[in-house]
Amino acid sequence: MLLSDRILFIDAEAIVLDKPAGLPVDAPRRGGDSIAARIEELKCGFKRPPAAMHRLDTDTSGCLLFARTAKARSTFQQAFEAHAVEKYYLAVVAGELAEEQGVIDIPLAKTSSAEAGWKMIADQRGLEATTHWRRLFALDGSTLVEFRPLTGRTHQIRAHAREAFGRGIVGDRVYGMPGGPMLLHASRLVVPRANKPAIDVTAPLPDYFGEWRDVA
Repeated sequence: MLLSDRILFIDAEAIVLDKPAGLPVDAPRRGGDSIAARIEELKCGFKRPPAAMHRLDTDTSGCLLFARTAKARSTFQQAFEAHAVEKYYLAVVAGELAEEQGVIDIPLAKTSSAEAGWKMIADQRGLEATTHWRRLFALDGSTLVEFRPLTGRTHQIRAHAREAFGRGIVGDRVYGMPGGPMLLHASRLVVPRANKPAIDVTAPLPDYFGEWRDVA
């Protein structure tokens, strides 16, 4: 499928793409497919290709914002820096959560080893990281959770889920419960604009979420 077939929103300033899981945003060092390699598919009549304004992990699906002009890129960058962009994620966490909602405020730092590679861990000397969460539905020992990160640290939701709930996200080979696809999806994106209505886009849960799609 062409990337242009997965566009959720488009105007003269922006594109919001429903990124498929398994496709990295940037070109991998080891080579292979990526959005960067296929960016021509998102020109949509413009001479220059759009620029991705943030990143989603390779195995995360959902809303990904692109700026179509240099002016829009500057405007969106300022919105991200001011924490004015609202990002919502849906994830299935291993284990049934007792509390209805909460805030995870745990600084994160990168660690690496030759055996395990790199990952983000809780570290009071690390970068500030804050995530709001809300329990949506529990089923068969797991819980569908809505996450709203206020900061944009690498692997923030995945690392915070592990630190806060102990078992992490279903399908997450690094921080959660391996086996099957990672059940983490960028479900909604709200981007304010000064002289236009805000961009407010929702991406449906992928088919591999199975019965969770019926309760989301």
